[in-house]
Amino acid sequence: MSSFVDKSCQGLSATGFHRLAYREWGHGARTVICAHGLTRNGRDFDVLAAELADRLKVRVVCPDVVGRGRSGRLANPDLYGYPQYLSDMAVLLARLDVEQVDWVGTSMGGLIGMMLAAQPGSPIRRLVINDVGPFIPKQALERIGDYVGLDPFFADLAAVEAYLREQYAGFGALTDAQWRHMAETSSDAQPDGGYRLAYDPGIARIFQVSAVSDVDLWPLWPLIRQPVLVVRGAQSDLLLADTATRMTQEGPRASLYTVPDAGHAPALMAADQVAAVRDFLAHG
Repeated sequence: MSSFVDKSCQGLSATGFHRLAYREWGHGARTVICAHGLTRNGRDFDVLAAELADRLKVRVVCPDVVGRGRSGRLANPDLYGYPQYLSDMAVLLARLDVEQVDWVGTSMGGLIGMMLAAQPGSPIRRLVINDVGPFIPKQALERIGDYVGLDPFFADLAAVEAYLREQYAGFGALTDAQWRHMAETSSDAQPDGGYRLAYDPGIARIFQVSAVSDVDLWPLWPLIRQPVLVVRGAQSDLLLADTATRMTQEGPRASLYTVPDAGHAPALMAADQVAAVRDFLAHG
């Protein structure tokens, strides 16, 4: 397996600087950035990153978006949102000192990738969007709003794992070892014992201060010119089948890979999912 190193840089918000942590795998002339979902962190991509680094001989960078994992937390939770995330990713791109990157984004990370890819002069070369798209139904956001920002306490890692298995059943058919890995990388040991989830509950602020409604980003879609692969869980309530089909017919006319035994969002750990992403990024 390719080696990795944990690094960080500094992002800036209206309340000061904050740490942006990332794990860097492998070496190569090309760079792939893997961006995680709303309550997750960059360790979700350990399996995919090792495979891409080994097989494609590329550098793979997996950041923890601010407020998650090893990255810092914002003093003002109102600042958690896409303007801040995009700004931080621009800092990361500058730190990496590359002209082009490939982007793999799950859910929130996919939306960040879409927004970056749609910008004039975008550095994104190829884009993988995992179970998200230009339309997000209100019902899916309400479901997410029911758990995002919760701050449960767990007596041990087994309790963390049980919670994750229930909360993220849509990730698909993970092995026991993969669920355990997720529990270990999704939680922080507490000084007095026990565990809490490895994110700032303040990331839920947007769900608390504004009414939840459908999200319509279709005007963004035709601005994306890069080759796009969309991965969709067949039971997903966030990326609807009609939306995914339309993504293949309009704008960049994405390719579509459907994962039959997953909802929101495929974990990108199973061999077939990893191969779909790897083969797409191998072209061009």
